Amino acid sequence: MFKRLIRSFSVFGLFVGLLFLCASLTPSLLPRVPITQGVLSGVAFAVGYGVGKGFHIIWWWFGGPDFPPNRQLAVNWVLSLISVALVIATFSRIATWQNSIRSLMDMPDVNTGYPWMVAGVALIVALVLVFVVRGIIWLAQKIIGWLSRVLPRNLAIGLGAVLAAFLVFSLVNNFVVQNALRLADTIFAATDQRTANGVTPPTHEFASGGANSVVNWDDIGTNGKDFLVTGPSQADIAAFTGRDALEPIRVFAGFGSGGDFEARAKVALEDLINFGGFERSVLIVATPTGTGWLDPAAIEPVTYMHDGDIAIVSAQYTYVPSWLSIIVEPDRSRLAARALFIEVYDYWTDLPPDARPELYLFGLSLGALGSEASADLVTLFPDPIDGAFWSGPPFASTVWERATAGRNNGSPAWLPEFRDGALVRFMNQDGIAVPDGSEWGEMRLLYLQYASDPMVFFSPRLAFRRADWLGEPRGRDVSPFFDWYPIVTFLQVGFDVPMATSTPSGYGHTYDALDYIEGWLSVTDPPNWTADDTQRLNTLYTGFVASPI
Repeated sequence: MFKRLIRSFSVFGLFVGLLFLCASLTPSLLPRVPITQGVLSGVAFAVGYGVGKGFHIIWWWFGGPDFPPNRQLAVNWVLSLISVALVIATFSRIATWQNSIRSLMDMPDVNTGYPWMVAGVALIVALVLVFVVRGIIWLAQKIIGWLSRVLPRNLAIGLGAVLAAFLVFSLVNNFVVQNALRLADTIFAATDQRTANGVTPPTHEFASGGANSVVNWDDIGTNGKDFLVTGPSQADIAAFTGRDALEPIRVFAGFGSGGDFEARAKVALEDLINFGGFERSVLIVATPTGTGWLDPAAIEPVTYMHDGDIAIVSAQYTYVPSWLSIIVEPDRSRLAARALFIEVYDYWTDLPPDARPELYLFGLSLGALGSEASADLVTLFPDPIDGAFWSGPPFASTVWERATAGRNNGSPAWLPEFRDGALVRFMNQDGIAVPDGSEWGEMRLLYLQYASDPMVFFSPRLAFRRADWLGEPRGRDVSPFFDWYPIVTFLQVGFDVPMATSTPSGYGHTYDALDYIEGWLSVTDPPNWTADDTQRLNTLYTGFVASPI
């Protein structure tokens, strides 16, 4: 029985599957723990086996000639020997490849047991997937057999395949996917309702959730509460700058603050008006990540730069992590950001230009995707805002994509220069890319992105086309061994996306406070700010890391 099972496998399918597996072991954007790498390699093998088996079936279907038995045996032996040699050579290089990423990100090397753990996990995953697909094929064959009794053979084959696919899809969708999504929704909703130890409603009059707010404290999620009560106070800012300071205004409409995007936006605007947000010098409309998180590394430094004379307003639109939300509900961030921006912008434009704050947009990750779509240029043309700062824009960000595609010749896709740099600029760990002779215009749009961020550089097109950012030169945080392989690179970077924040600060999707400081200084150009202030602020936030919940 075991021999029959072995013989049932397609040698060519196994060969292509092993090619996919070996390619998946090469580095991509992020370092991987053994389990993640093993699952990826197992999936890659299963996909490759399916591709190889599919080519063999197509060859047979269109009448391609078969090798004579003795020649087929020789071909099988050659393919098997090549496969074994390739697997041995590839697994011997795993540690080198993984460490090539880790060394760039100041992470420790993998241990000697890494290849064996990867191999074990990959074998289990590959076998499970292959036999699941075989089970589906067996079901299709059974249905085709039943239909062949009453229908012509070709019609029975086509209809049987469609019915089998429909049954499997329905079962998986209804009993696996939907239940998994419901379970995830329950877990994330419960997480959003937690309140961290020591976090209590604000006691001053300049934050949502307090006594003077129309936003109920219990309607605000855990990340929103953290934003409202943490960060530098008036006293902290004054002590740092040595100048008079104001208490920063923080407005946040929680997911429970309204039944839809527009309702939450109106509540946020009401708090912003009541707190005197339009009387401050700087107003930032911030779109959070999927969980309602506003990165303190991004939000806190800018309050120091403007002596607390600043208001930040935001509204939560979901409680699902960004990487999942962008798959199942990508438009929520756009719709929510648009609703809040319109409320704020309409009120702002009615104010006299010399008696209103500078208006900026901010967004991280899924928040960047929503924020950049919230203010179209047609709306802004008569009365433009002052600028925007977007970090880690996901691959679905349309404005970012157009600017990257339209970059100046010779500038890399991971740090583009766009036209004269007066309107749009890009930056990474090494600073802002500025075309020669360029000066900022009245409206300043800045993107912060790292070359190793899969949330930014993932694309379905990776399956069949080499990405521009994989050319030379490449970002300093991208492994020199990272190369493009059809389908496999798509799987690799796709697996990187959920792990995007697993890197140290300054790499992947974990953006460093020092880069935010440089970005905000460039975009908002704070008055009365000195180089010494910048140095001390950099010292204050060196090593600062705040992980999202």
